[in-house]
Amino acid sequence: MKNVIGVSLGARSQDFEFATRFLGHRMTVRRIGADRSTERAARLLRHWETRADAIGLGVANNGRAALGGADDEAGARLAHLVTRVPVSTGARLGEIFLEWALRRAQIRLGNYFNNTKVLFFSGAADYKLAMSMSEYTDNLQFADPVRRLGIPKLLTSLDALAAYTRGAHYVADWKPRKLPAAPVLKLWSNHVLRKAMASATVVVAPVHELDDFGLEELAGKTIITSTVNDERIAQFRDKGVHMVIDGAPFMAGHVLGPHLLDAMIVAATGKAPDELLEDDYLDIITELQLEPRIVYPNGFKRVNRFAFVIHPLSQEYFKIVKPIEILSRVSPPVFLNSIEKVMAYAPPFVYSRVTGVQSPTGVEAEGWLISVGGTPREIMSRSPEFTYRRLLDAAKMARKLGAQIMGLGAFTKVVGDAGVTVAKRAPLPITTGNSYSASGALWAAHDAVLRMRLLPPPKGKERVKFKAMVVGATGSIGSACARLLVKAAEEVYLVSPETAKLLALKESILKETPDAKVYLSARADKDLADMDMIVTATSGAGKKVLDIMKVKPGCVITDVARPLDLPPDEVAKRPDVLVIESGEIQLPGDVKMKNIGLPKGVVYACLAETIVLALEGRFENFTVGRAIEWEKVREIYQLGLKHGMKLAAISGVNGPFSDEDIERVRARALEARAKQEAAREAVQAKKVARVGRKSASAVRRQPPSRKRATAAVPA
Repeated sequence: MKNVIGVSLGARSQDFEFATRFLGHRMTVRRIGADRSTERAARLLRHWETRADAIGLGVANNGRAALGGADDEAGARLAHLVTRVPVSTGARLGEIFLEWALRRAQIRLGNYFNNTKVLFFSGAADYKLAMSMSEYTDNLQFADPVRRLGIPKLLTSLDALAAYTRGAHYVADWKPRKLPAAPVLKLWSNHVLRKAMASATVVVAPVHELDDFGLEELAGKTIITSTVNDERIAQFRDKGVHMVIDGAPFMAGHVLGPHLLDAMIVAATGKAPDELLEDDYLDIITELQLEPRIVYPNGFKRVNRFAFVIHPLSQEYFKIVKPIEILSRVSPPVFLNSIEKVMAYAPPFVYSRVTGVQSPTGVEAEGWLISVGGTPREIMSRSPEFTYRRLLDAAKMARKLGAQIMGLGAFTKVVGDAGVTVAKRAPLPITTGNSYSASGALWAAHDAVLRMRLLPPPKGKERVKFKAMVVGATGSIGSACARLLVKAAEEVYLVSPETAKLLALKESILKETPDAKVYLSARADKDLADMDMIVTATSGAGKKVLDIMKVKPGCVITDVARPLDLPPDEVAKRPDVLVIESGEIQLPGDVKMKNIGLPKGVVYACLAETIVLALEGRFENFTVGRAIEWEKVREIYQLGLKHGMKLAAISGVNGPFSDEDIERVRARALEARAKQEAAREAVQAKKVARVGRKSASAVRRQPPSRKRATAAVPA
């Protein structure tokens, strides 16, 4: 019977003992705590070295061994007290399990640590883990100066950590033991550490060093540590911790710290700790099926993070910003013109925090709306590089906040090459949201056609019997719209002056949807009057692409072009036509954020795309450039449904349509159609009357003999 003892500086209240069969040997394993007393730990080691086959020493490594420095003095001094039996701190085994736990979580949870904001209590002690974490994020902070030297300063890179570690022992040796401002310095250092914990997403620390922190620092956090027993899990539950990644395996009903597990391996193999090779550990871990753990103290919880860039759409925005609001009341209009120019140079700032987005899958998203100061007029009047610089500054801010993907809103996504340059140079993935904008606009158009109630409702799964036209069908957005419309409409008319591209597009569509009815034209006005739905997706940049006066009353026009193909003055000419600019999306959950001009929880589709990708854990450049892939339009729509997105509002050039607005358009469409029908009937009646008069006149002009012959013919 082998006897293995684990002496830990942890609490005695967590002691345990069990018997097991381990690697072919019967073994008694006992964990004994020293209540953070090195003197008690020393007495325990002297007592048990004559009674144990191997001893594990559980002392947190606060030293610099990983970077070539000396071992932790207290741990080394205690380990040297034992001379009769092997003693192990389990440092190598602990490193293996912690790094494995990190990589395992990244794979199983899917990109979980991408640009995560991580705080290490000791980067020196967990240097290998920090190196592994840097593969997923460089948003790292190290509290070594705070914890070891009492200096209220965090290290923010691996290079800074290496430089600190090479010289930290000189600073520690030089530092006077008593300083006049020592209490103030200690309070300041404690404040810096607690603030860093509150802003971090992941905290890496020895489990016992987290006992002094509460809900304010640990709520919502992911903890990477080792040896988390049931008592600790209960404490983490009360402190609001979301997830614990524990680099210690569970065996015989107990969580075994690396020091104790390594002592068991030493006792079973008969090898000294420094004789154990990586291959030995691999064989033993595989044979025993040991693995690290992922624990959710409060049930499954995952929160992904995003950022989204907004900007003022007009000078009216500045009238609600203090103190500009006060000045705008008493200053001439030229003042706002000056402010508009000045704000274009302003650095980005966080306009609003977004919280409470919760998918039916259980995943949550939180983020930040980051504002850049340029209005559309200022953005479009300057070089693309001017806007690129502001967007890249916003991306740097988003990265520091911990965002894992950033979306571009409004005119920031149409400048220059539509996000391509920003995506190449930004420190995190970028999306313009145009895929979901196109999808949302079509979603809104289809919903609007049904709500207008001017078409017979479909039976079963058959297509709605309506005719649709796509103007600008060979463009990236137009072709995506065409591919989606053929799955819903009975007939689809594709319009573009690019004849060869039209033919190729039709052929491609029929391969995907063989039963689609597709017609081609180079001119929109050819079939315009017969359409129930029209999608304009041209790159006309203000040119007139269709004559709205020729459109059928009750037609639904979806304008997905940017700039719009149909300006407000054109739309106003036809109150009997519903012109849609976009479809707004209702986010799932109890969403909290500042007002963006929409009802609570409702956002623009481009912002919704960023949130959907965050919920899905798809931290990639999804939609960039002007060439939009229709597969992505379809994919983001399906992902939106998966995560609980709903069509919330149908918006036109003057904002969202209410039910009353749609009913008003419907009533005017019915009235216009009735007038058209009456006019057609009047024209037909005139034609019939004219034909009758011609026939009567022809009979009167016939010769008498012909009249008698005609009269002799029986009726």
